[in-house]
Amino acid sequence: MQPLTTLLDALHFAADQHRDQRRKDVGATPYINHCIALAELLVRVGQVDDPVVITAAILHDTVEDTTTTFEQLEARYGLEITAVVREVTDDKTLPKDVRKQLQVEHAAHASTRAKLVKLADKICNVEDVITSPPADWPLERRREYLTWSGKVVDGCRGTNAALEARFDVLFAEGMAQFAA
Repeated sequence: MQPLTTLLDALHFAADQHRDQRRKDVGATPYINHCIALAELLVRVGQVDDPVVITAAILHDTVEDTTTTFEQLEARYGLEITAVVREVTDDKTLPKDVRKQLQVEHAAHASTRAKLVKLADKICNVEDVITSPPADWPLERRREYLTWSGKVVDGCRGTNAALEARFDVLFAEGMAQFAA
């Protein structure tokens, strides 16, 4: 498939896989909006034009949050895209605190492509926590999420100055907003 065809196919595939999922915000935003936001942020802010990165961003949560397997992704999108998705996918068989710690530990050792997807994911998630957080998240949990995200992003530093600067602005805004 050509890059644009692959990208559109991935968008359709991710939309189908996430069709019954909603974000935890008050508006219960369709989950696919998050995947689209990552791709858009990478292109608009990060000036990323690598179709492998953009496609992986769209697919980044399909294995982690749906019944999709890595084998399905590889058969459909090839090894390059699947490898990036694999790098950013948490092992859901592990406890949440272990998964979060592993994200921090693995960030610095990830490929550049995976770091770009990870940066975009953290930026979009932090923006959501600031502007439309889950209704049941008190300020302390929001602060904890920002602090942890900062540790993950620190491992990705040196990858894309524009994305890192965007994270830094959001991080400062969020921490100021959530100050006790």
